[in-house]
This record gives sequence, structure tokens and C-alpha cells, in this order.
Amino acid sequence: MKKIIVATLATLSTLSAGTALAEKLTVAATAVPHAEILNLIKPELAKQGVELEVKVFTDYVQPNVQVAEKRLDANFFQHKPYLNEFNKGKGTSLVPVVAVHVEPFGAYSTKHKSLAELPKGGTVALPNDPTNGGRALILLDKAGVIHLKDKTNILATVKDITDNPKGLKFREIEAATLPRILPQVDLALINTNYALEAKLNPTKDALAVEGGDSPYANWLVTRADNQNAPAVKKLAAALQSEQVRRFIQTQYKGAVVPAF
Repeated sequence: MKKIIVATLATLSTLSAGTALAEKLTVAATAVPHAEILNLIKPELAKQGVELEVKVFTDYVQPNVQVAEKRLDANFFQHKPYLNEFNKGKGTSLVPVVAVHVEPFGAYSTKHKSLAELPKGGTVALPNDPTNGGRALILLDKAGVIHLKDKTNILATVKDITDNPKGLKFREIEAATLPRILPQVDLALINTNYALEAKLNPTKDALAVEGGDSPYANWLVTRADNQNAPAVKKLAAALQSEQVRRFIQTQYKGAVVPAF
């Protein structure tokens, strides 16, 4: 009986040690491709003692708010220009950890087959957050649809348009809503994660799309006091692994491209 008790205690001690070593990370993400990529690496992280929980969001505000308030450990959905503006506007100090991929931003239409077909006075829908709104306008400038005062200004607004030959009307809409209102407008500038959710492929369906030189890589983001945590470092390494590179290349076929 004594041997059985000793063996049982030893087993419990081993389990306790294993439990102590386990680390849990709760990470916010938009559904496509971010949550898909995170779910891909769950098994590998589990082998390293990290339990990854992915919480899917449909907006670009709460993932940052909840990380800043320590309700979540990190998030994966945004590019640096958006993060910088969020920190500035909300007084937060979130930090980028590693770049994972680029989602080429695209202009879509269900009414027209080319930008040349846009009618005079047509309606164009833009994301209503400052950096993606500016990004959309820069793409339209490069495509020759409009001309901006400064085509490098990522915070450009419709007030910075110096030439609008077709007299297009611009509507600023929440990014997640853009695919749903696409049939109601002549053109919509849509972030690729939301485009993919709506079964739109930038390489096939967009009338204009960013090139591979886009500076808008999507980053893993956390708090400054958390960026060197062992579990976060393991997550960062997994996100820049060869497994993730191959998955991005085969799964999204150019609609998403690795940034590492």
C-alpha cells in the first residue's frame, strides 16, 4: 500500500509540474486569414507547452482595446499604420512583434467590369478608419481614378482629392460591412480579410489591387510589458515558420502573401 501511495504522489507531482509548465495565450483575430493561420499552429504550440485560444472579432477596435486592458494577451489582424494611429488616438502603447503576411488591398464592383466603366457621379465606398481610408484613396490615385494632393499620405481623406474627373461620390463605411453593401455601390475598396470571407479573390475579382510592394504587412501585436514573454516569443516564431509560409502560399494562392 505504501508503494502505491508513493507512486500515486509521484504521478501527481509530475502532472502538477506539467501543468505548471503549460502557458495559455488568448489571441484576438479576424476570421480570414488570421484565425485560420493561428488555428494551424495550435498543435505545434501545444507541443511547446503553449495552449492557444483564438477569439474571432469582426471589428478593428475591440481587439486592441481588450489587449490594452489585459483581457487578451495579443491580437493578429492589423498593419502598422493602423496600429500607430490607434495608439495615438486612444493613448495606448501596443507594440508590433512580428510581421506575418500582406493582404493586397483591392477595389471591387458587381456592376462594372473595369474602372473605366465607372459612371459619372458614381458611388464609391471606402473603409471608415483613417489608415485604410487613406490606403484606399492611394490605390485609386495609382489607378488614375482620382488624384491626391500627396499620394504618399496614408492618412489622406476625400478632402485631399485634387481631381475627381467623374465626380465620384464617396461613402465611408465600417470595413466589415463593405462586402455586404458592395451590390449597392459602383465600387468598394475592401480589406482582403473581409474580401476572402465574402468569397472575393483579389487576384481574380479586384478591378485594381495593390502590388507586392505594399507596406501594409499584418503583425502580431501585444502590450509592451508582454512582448518578451516566453509564450509570445513561441507564438511569434510559429507565425514565421516554414509551415505558415507554405500554408499561406498554397491556401490563398496570391490573395495573401508571406511577409517574412
